[in-house]
This record gives sequence, C-alpha cells and structure tokens, in this order.
Amino acid sequence: MVEKVSRGRKARITGTQIRAGRAIVRWSANDLADQAQIGVMTVRRAEATDGVPNLIPNNLDAIQSALEEAGVEFISGELPGVRPRKRQKT
Repeated sequence: MVEKVSRGRKARITGTQIRAGRAIVRWSANDLADQAQIGVMTVRRAEATDGVPNLIPNNLDAIQSALEEAGVEFISGELPGVRPRKRQKT
C-alpha cells in the first residue's frame, strides 16, 4: 500500500487527524482557531468526530492549512494519519 501525502488540492481530513495534528504542534483549540482565523467552537465541532467533520469546506481547508504551515503533514488513504513534516536540509 502506497501512502498518499496531501499536497495541492486538499483531501478531506478527519477530526482524528485534526486532534493529532494539534497535539504534534502543541496548540490549544484556541491557538488553532487563531491561526486558522475561525471560531474556537468550529475547531471543537471539527474535533468532535473521528470521521470527516460536517463543516463549511473553507473552514476545514483553513484548519488544514494552518496545521500544515505549522509543520504537520496529512496522510490520506485507507489509514489516514498525520506526522511532523520532515525538515529540509540546508
């Protein structure tokens, strides 16, 4: 099985991935809401499900973008997950 890492067009991420991504960067729900420029209750609703949250697509994209910019890499496929993005060697 080949893992797919999201790049470019956004795949639908899950609440589990959002919770795990937030843990990787050690952000509170408020931190994520601030970085994604959305309400904290939107973050909490997104994290309340293990599957794909029922959110406005722009809000889900904002959450994913904020976490990716902070160094989280989303993995899609049969077993979706997250991991810290590898640092580029300089």
